[in-house]
Amino acid sequence: MVNPEQLKLAEQAITEFEISKVPGVWIGLNKTQIIAEMRSRLVNPFNINQGSQPFCGPAAIVFELIRKNPLAYIQLCRNLFQIGGFHTQSNRWISASIRLQESQGNFQMPQVDWMVLSTLRESENLIFPVEPNGPKFLQNLAGMTKPWEISGWTKEILGYQSVRTLNTYFSGDLSALQEANRIIQSGGVAFALINEFGLILNQNPLIPYPSHWIALLGNLSLNSSQDLISFEIYTWAKKMQIKINLDSLKTHLWEIIIGI
Repeated sequence: MVNPEQLKLAEQAITEFEISKVPGVWIGLNKTQIIAEMRSRLVNPFNINQGSQPFCGPAAIVFELIRKNPLAYIQLCRNLFQIGGFHTQSNRWISASIRLQESQGNFQMPQVDWMVLSTLRESENLIFPVEPNGPKFLQNLAGMTKPWEISGWTKEILGYQSVRTLNTYFSGDLSALQEANRIIQSGGVAFALINEFGLILNQNPLIPYPSHWIALLGNLSLNSSQDLISFEIYTWAKKMQIKINLDSLKTHLWEIIIGI
């Protein structure tokens, strides 16, 4: 639960942004719409929406930023809109490229989420540019989030100093989820790399490769007699409850990154 005082400060920061006369540097974005979407996410962080873009990793990080530090989210959005960049917790400067700032047309997602998520994604890319309407294959390559990037953002964006990886490639899936559940209960965060077809969509992919990042929300329960486990997650702009048997969990859960 976000501290009411933090929400009040964040709401004041949105109002200050709204009345500011400083123009934006993103020629394809509308300030009125950006502010409306910021308010929507302040009220309900589940409104963070990657749309049809491959930004699951950044979306999970920004979702937790709003829940843990809503004022920092508002400040990040304002700086990004008005000056094209922002400082992280360690004072690293992250900026949107001129190409991103000049992007226009159908972003396939809400404007404020495009502005923030595309900037985060591009900040880690060495080769592939982020294009709102590029070929799907290149979009997926540019949008691919690696585990070390999630670890870095957990420190740089969310401000957690202790970040660990719980590997579940071959074993330890249940114990990793239980550890993540404890971290969440104590105020930390946890992000899981999964195959979304098997874990969320109840499909049987031919190769259950790691393909999607989610934010774990806790509420873990285990039904030993039926070999079933359930827990809650954020992804695709909604809260979901996952119910899955332990064998499928072992197949489709690849690793968990925790911050505390």
